[in-house]
Amino acid sequence: MKKWKKILYEDQGFPDHYVDDTFLDELKKNLHTRNYEYWRVVKESGVVTQQLCSVCIFVMVFIFMDAKVLAAETLVYISGGLTLLGYLINCLLQHSTQTKRTFKDDLKTVMIFAGFSYCLSPVLVSLTETIATDTIYAMTTVMLLANLCFHDYGADAEMVSGVLSLNAGLFASVCLASRLHTSHHSFATVTFAVELFALWPALRRNLRQHMPSSHVAMTTVLTLLTLGSLFCVSLTAAILLFIAVIFITFICPAWLITIQPYKNNIHGPWDEAVIKE
Repeated sequence: MKKWKKILYEDQGFPDHYVDDTFLDELKKNLHTRNYEYWRVVKESGVVTQQLCSVCIFVMVFIFMDAKVLAAETLVYISGGLTLLGYLINCLLQHSTQTKRTFKDDLKTVMIFAGFSYCLSPVLVSLTETIATDTIYAMTTVMLLANLCFHDYGADAEMVSGVLSLNAGLFASVCLASRLHTSHHSFATVTFAVELFALWPALRRNLRQHMPSSHVAMTTVLTLLTLGSLFCVSLTAAILLFIAVIFITFICPAWLITIQPYKNNIHGPWDEAVIKE
């Protein structure tokens, strides 16, 4: 009997789907499987916790301003001072990195954004007057969930979209700003949203890259600050956030380690050809 060969350019007298007993000799399993360590995964899960706490802080700031506990001017001064501090820290971290941007360019960007936001803030106050408040809150909830889902946590996945996450956060800030009292509150809300959803994640990534030891401390401090602030608003919400942090930080990594042995990726001659240079 004629011996079968794995070629396509001639008729060997065998069906198109025929293979011999040696076909599975080239079968390989889990070539690129990554073995995870529990405490390392716990540490890396802090990225999710940080973003969750950032969203909670944004919502609490709106609640405080809506209840007239927090003044718009106070929020602008505090967030502006923290932003300036973060900018200085970021400059120190990127001191050795070559960049074309200068302090003058950054100052120009800030002035343009602040000017446009301040001029448009009177429009934001009356932007959604014809829309029910429940609808605004529902839209805000959906946008904040989108911000959490599509945020860049450092994973190489198709659903990651930093632009979509940022736009969702800004859309949520516009919705909430339209429910506040004055144009100053709207300006403070939108400015704080940009600082929280655009600048703060970038600073966190730089700190994590240049100072890995600060990652755990930053996660812990941010979590405690959020829980303490949320406790002043609602005990139930604080308990739910605490449960969510425990679930994300400790239970999900253990779940990942538990199901890891069940992973079974096969590789063999049926894979697509890869051209090697």
